[in-house]
Amino acid sequence: MLLAFDIGNSNIHLGLWDGAGWRLSWRARTVAQKMTDEYAVLVRNFLLTAEVDQDAIKAVCMSSVVPSLTPTFQGLAHRYLKLEPLTVNSRTELGIEIAIDMPEQAGADRLCNSVALSRLFGAPAISVDFGTSTNFDVLSANNEYIGGVIAPGIRLAHDALVSRAAQLHKVDLLPPPEPIGRNTVHAMQSGIFWGYAGMIESLLQRILAQLESSTVTVVATGGLAPVFEEHIDLIDEVAPELTLDGLRLIHELNRDQ
Repeated sequence: MLLAFDIGNSNIHLGLWDGAGWRLSWRARTVAQKMTDEYAVLVRNFLLTAEVDQDAIKAVCMSSVVPSLTPTFQGLAHRYLKLEPLTVNSRTELGIEIAIDMPEQAGADRLCNSVALSRLFGAPAISVDFGTSTNFDVLSANNEYIGGVIAPGIRLAHDALVSRAAQLHKVDLLPPPEPIGRNTVHAMQSGIFWGYAGMIESLLQRILAQLESSTVTVVATGGLAPVFEEHIDLIDEVAPELTLDGLRLIHELNRDQ
């Protein structure tokens, strides 16, 4: 079995691939101060939930955008699983070209998403990843990762608004009954949700215009992807495990090396 870690700024996404599908997919809150042993307890509980013995894990593949946690999880794989993890970066064999100015600056999660786009949906394609930031990653018709867009995540925008306005409080990140909010909660929901939907639509339209192709597939991933898919016609597919699938495919490509 393959154990995959997608280490993000807000969440750590763990996946267990059994050769036929994701046997279990789990999310835990990212705590940069946690030690290797503490995360090992989390992984042990994850495996217990999946009813999998630790010895069944034959490979570990990980992406990380939290530099302080990268050695933490590498140490976990070494100490507790006796395995050398494949840590994805721009120098890893990906099966696609990285055609951006500074490849070493590309987030590992963005590279994983692009690989998954290429193998599962074909090129050209765009992924929209709803995380701490909202990342748009673009795969050209030539199967090249050509960059994308990094925007503040909707939760980040919501928390910033609440923290700077004394009379505003947290609201559910859902569309209100009508665009014109008749109370403060609905007014905030309209501004945050519909404002964000408008930003996503506008950016997608601009990216699609630059690609000049009529066959581009737009794939959404992340926790809020299903909510936005209902309201943004440009989104074609929702793939909750897109980053994990990228890790799996990169592992398979590099398995014999």
